[in-house]
Amino acid sequence: MTECDDRPLLARRLDDLFKTVRPKGKHWTNAEVAEELKRANPELKAGGVYLSQLRTGKRSNPSPDLLAALAKFFGVSVAYFFDDKVAESVLSQVAAIEALRQSGVRAVAMRAAGMKKENLAAITAIMDQYRQMQGLPPVTDAPVADSPAAGDGPGPSEPV
Repeated sequence: MTECDDRPLLARRLDDLFKTVRPKGKHWTNAEVAEELKRANPELKAGGVYLSQLRTGKRSNPSPDLLAALAKFFGVSVAYFFDDKVAESVLSQVAAIEALRQSGVRAVAMRAAGMKKENLAAITAIMDQYRQMQGLPPVTDAPVADSPAAGDGPGPSEPV
């Protein structure tokens, strides 16, 4: 979000979701999101034009059902739209996930998911050797209780 952005808070927050919560590196279009929302909620009245108007601030009073559907689609709580702390937390998590995607870490983590501990230990040892050969510092594992896997993150229907 930019500091000089004079759009309503809801418009800025919704636009931030469109720009940051991305499938396979591409941005969602208003029409794509509207189509997905209608697929999940056939009774919901929301088209691409209306979503565009919400994002630009031309419209600013979506129904609670639409807000709930948008929150579910983007994998956030409805509080994201109104609570600064929740929004800040969501956007920082999304930024961290995007950094992992761009650095290739997610691809490695996805391949490691479900493997036996001894296999992971062998792969980790190989990666440590490659780091050493490249002159990189050793990595110390600092386990964090209840931390998500590197490949986890918000996406459609995954709450943050």
